[in-house]
Amino acid sequence: MFFRSEEDTDFMPIIPMNEQESEQDKNMVIPGELAILPLRNTVLFPGVVLPITVGRDKSIKAVNDAYKADKLIGVVSQKDANIEEPIATDLCSVGTVAKIIKLIKMPDGGTTIIIQGKKRFELVSMLTDDPYFKASIKLFEEDASPEGDDFAAIVSSIKDLATQIIQLSPNLPTEAGIILKSIENPSFLINFVSSNLNSDISEKQKLLEINDINARAESLILILQKELQFAELKNKVTNKTRTELDKQQRDYFLQQQLKSIKDELGGDTNEREIADMKKKAEGKKWPEAAKAAFDTGVAKLERMHPTTPDYSVVYNHLDLMLDLPWDSYTSDNYDLKNAKKVLDLDHYGMSKIKSRILEYLAVLKLKGDMKSPILCFLGPPGIGKTSLGKSIAHAIGRKYVRLSLGGLHDESEIRGHRKTYIGAMPGRILQNIRKCKSSNPVMILDEIDKIGADHRGDPSSALLEVLDPEQNSNFYDNYLELEYDLSKVLFIATANNIQNIQPALRDRLEIIDLSGYAVEEKVEIAKKHLVPKQKEAHGLEKVNFKIADKVLEKIIENYTRESGVRELDRQLASVMRFQAKEYATKNKVKTTLTAPDIEKILGQARYSNEIYKLANMPGVAVGLAWTYVGGDILFIETILSEGKGDIKLTGNLGNVMKESATTALSYLQANAKKYGIDPADFGKKNIHVHVPEGATPKDGPSAGITMLTSLTSAFTGRKVKPYLAMTGEITLRGQVLPVGGIKEKVLAAKRSGLKEIIMCAQNEKDVNEIDAAFIKGVTFHYVKTMQQVIDLALV
Repeated sequence: MFFRSEEDTDFMPIIPMNEQESEQDKNMVIPGELAILPLRNTVLFPGVVLPITVGRDKSIKAVNDAYKADKLIGVVSQKDANIEEPIATDLCSVGTVAKIIKLIKMPDGGTTIIIQGKKRFELVSMLTDDPYFKASIKLFEEDASPEGDDFAAIVSSIKDLATQIIQLSPNLPTEAGIILKSIENPSFLINFVSSNLNSDISEKQKLLEINDINARAESLILILQKELQFAELKNKVTNKTRTELDKQQRDYFLQQQLKSIKDELGGDTNEREIADMKKKAEGKKWPEAAKAAFDTGVAKLERMHPTTPDYSVVYNHLDLMLDLPWDSYTSDNYDLKNAKKVLDLDHYGMSKIKSRILEYLAVLKLKGDMKSPILCFLGPPGIGKTSLGKSIAHAIGRKYVRLSLGGLHDESEIRGHRKTYIGAMPGRILQNIRKCKSSNPVMILDEIDKIGADHRGDPSSALLEVLDPEQNSNFYDNYLELEYDLSKVLFIATANNIQNIQPALRDRLEIIDLSGYAVEEKVEIAKKHLVPKQKEAHGLEKVNFKIADKVLEKIIENYTRESGVRELDRQLASVMRFQAKEYATKNKVKTTLTAPDIEKILGQARYSNEIYKLANMPGVAVGLAWTYVGGDILFIETILSEGKGDIKLTGNLGNVMKESATTALSYLQANAKKYGIDPADFGKKNIHVHVPEGATPKDGPSAGITMLTSLTSAFTGRKVKPYLAMTGEITLRGQVLPVGGIKEKVLAAKRSGLKEIIMCAQNEKDVNEIDAAFIKGVTFHYVKTMQQVIDLALV
């Protein structure tokens, strides 16, 4: 190969700007004694320019001294390139006088020089080797290039051979051929080609030592012909391999090797795998359709070569069929007393759900078989919906699996992908059944109201088949391609907002409402569950200290505002961390935590009921709202200003709430005299109704009576009674209509320290469902008309 790439050599020969310089060099005065620079892996020829990095201390000194003097230095190759510190006998006897064209000091301390070969010389004797080699030399007389046709033909052959080598070598730039053609001086051409040979240093040195230029050219042709033959052979082999050794042949070759290795190891693993599958299938309890599909799949697998893409698809499909439990069920525990005990132990309250589960168990006990109900626990976050599902599984002795549906937006996640796709998998339903090894687990479908939908499908529509007791005995998964019986699975869905569940799916669910906890319930939950859990989590099980009920109540009222107990759990964790730090530093803690201790640990109270004790100005009324995180309190403020009777509504209100305000104003205008309001005021005053916390969207009809009370208070100048809240929808006739979310609203009012609540008479039945202990101290006023509301609310 001609012209080596940079990876192969540290040197890159450079063509001098003027190749005729060699003619001028004849008159150059060269002294009889020269500093000698040993080269490890190259040979310098006359006329050729080389950049060389000088690393040895001796060589750096020699170069520096020569550069300061006449810039001439003798360059000689080492016989053995591996010798780090050569002596005189390690150097070749013939070298080249070089002129240092440029000397560059490198940042790393090294020196790079650019040198040009001038004349060949013979080492006569080595004068000294300290501080560097210095020798007596004898210059060779260079013969003039012969004029005959024979020599011209040799030179032309050298050019042609070199050009062919360049063309056959893909790593060499095409510019090298252009450089060759531009060289006119035969002597320089021979030296340049010799310098760039991909040959041993010894061969190059032999060329340098030949005095007769004609003989040197002939020797060079022999070397080039050898190089050309090698390049042609290499090119031929490469092209042949590229043509013949395609992917199929390569795979076949590798497969044959693999087969040989397997034979040495004692048989084909694929055959063993298929035999293992057949053995597993013998003792499997499954439907006839599944057995027939499995037998067909195994027969197909036996005919396939393991390297074909379909082999792994068929194998994975059969593996799934073997892993699924099919007719394998766990035995239910029909001991109702034990089930009730487990449920009560794990969760406080929730009597409605516990009663429903016990009813289901009772029917199972009597009948022995029953299609599982599809339950949906609906309620605010943090009240224990998901953990209750786990408790139910524990109580009836079933396996428990949880399927999180929040953010799911691909229908294939439920029904599976068709197995022909790369990376296809069964749906999440079958994956979980495969994992739990039972066909009748308790499966929690968590956050069913937060399923998404996009161009890939609507997962909630795919759930229609799963959650229909009449259909799910024949559930079809796209990957399995067989029907699977889900009728024995006890599905329990959880949701925060029923409105986000599509109507067809909602119709299949047995909705069980879970309201938020009252303060008294939270105290019990904290004592029985949260405090022991946090003590264990913080390594305080053996440290005795108590948190009194009053202190827990203070934490609940002053540091949390929620329907569930998640924030309470976090606050108790803060208390436990403080106790752990105290115990770790002082080896003791206070045996009883008091209210001042809590204030020291958790800081100043975050929430206060003082706002409801303020003597409100006329026009401010307190309403009750329902959100998907529970009940809440909201203020409705009305202010009047001089104007033309315009009404402005602010506070990020929805359309229904705006309509409630308009309805309230129309009713008040129609009945102004009854409430002692001058009808002319409506044309002279601008009305501004605002609901604080403007960043929170608000909507719904339940603030109707609060809107009317606020407007009436503003126009009459009568203040609204303190500690009073209200909820209810109004009509233009002045009637009060019932609203929903009563338990959450009432508990929110109780949490906030309100004493009286006005609501529609038809909502009395909802209040009666609330445990009387939880609403102790709250007075309820049940009304039918707006006249009753105004009489009760305004002072």
